[in-house]
Amino acid sequence: MTELRMPAMSGCLCCDQDIPSSSAPSRRGFMFGAGALALSTAAGGGRAMAQATPETKPFRIDVHHHLSPPSYITASNEIGFGEGLMRSWTIEKSLADMDKAGTATAMLSVTTPGINPVKPDVARRLCRESNEYAAKLVADHPGRFGNFAMLPLRDAEGSLREIEYALDTLKADGIALMTSYGDKWLGDPLFLPVMEELNRRKALVYTHPTAANCCVNLVPTQQPVMIEFGTDTTRTIADIVFSGNAQKFRDIRWIFSHAGGTMPFLIERFVRNPLLEPNVKPTVPDGTLAELRRFYYDTAQTSNKSAMSALAAIIPPSQIVFGTDFPYRTGIDHVKGLREAGVFTDEQIASIERGNALKLIPRLAS
Repeated sequence: MTELRMPAMSGCLCCDQDIPSSSAPSRRGFMFGAGALALSTAAGGGRAMAQATPETKPFRIDVHHHLSPPSYITASNEIGFGEGLMRSWTIEKSLADMDKAGTATAMLSVTTPGINPVKPDVARRLCRESNEYAAKLVADHPGRFGNFAMLPLRDAEGSLREIEYALDTLKADGIALMTSYGDKWLGDPLFLPVMEELNRRKALVYTHPTAANCCVNLVPTQQPVMIEFGTDTTRTIADIVFSGNAQKFRDIRWIFSHAGGTMPFLIERFVRNPLLEPNVKPTVPDGTLAELRRFYYDTAQTSNKSAMSALAAIIPPSQIVFGTDFPYRTGIDHVKGLREAGVFTDEQIASIERGNALKLIPRLAS
């Protein structure tokens, strides 16, 4: 079946479907409302740069902002996973970075490796304690934080219990999942009971990459974060789409980190997969692009011209949300990067930095 088509397409030479070629609108003047940051001209560059000032009210929403709950750090020290930035995180550091970047609200989540390294009986306890700690931060700092709760995903019963507790009792804004668990990605049948419940609840599900068992220490010169994280995000997107989960569980609202990993660069192969693998064709009755364009993608560590141009060529700006990957990068890095990239209009940047997230988490509007 023919893919959904958008303007500025070029014909693919190897199939009869259109592949987006470019999407880089010219910048236009835009004046933010009362909660906006002042715009000033960057030295030497002539582009608009957003700078926080005492007179302006923070308005950005960061969907990719990490915390390190005390019990999680204790476990990481005992088992020997994690590293310095994760272990040295404090709430004061988060707030300082948010204030500098004009971020009103940061959505908190535990970063990789999540509970992958721990035994199942420990995983339930760590998820519960971490989720309760995040909920306390949300309560103690009204309006500044939201919470994507962690699940022991390989434990279906434990995950279902934690979904109920996190969403109903703790009032978490959504669920945070790793892109893979061992060597299972998010389209795996093992996770079907959890996906069914998340779909029933129309849950917001944020994903963070990790390194699967298959791909740790493949090349001595390369940390997993360099290549494997983006690749793992790509694998899990493909698994969700071509397993049929994207069609079956259409009420799950997915956010994928880092501009979707390598998916934008591999879009031609994504589009052609149903042509080459007839068994997966029924999973994308409206075409691969139609499924990919329903998902959301954040800007964390990809707020640059190359990455944003590739993403914007296939994904509408309405599906892109602001993310920073704090403490591994700063908020102001991404504020500046989005503007220096020259890919989006100022109106589109305003939506990316706030408006699109409000569609997913309406409570943040108050």
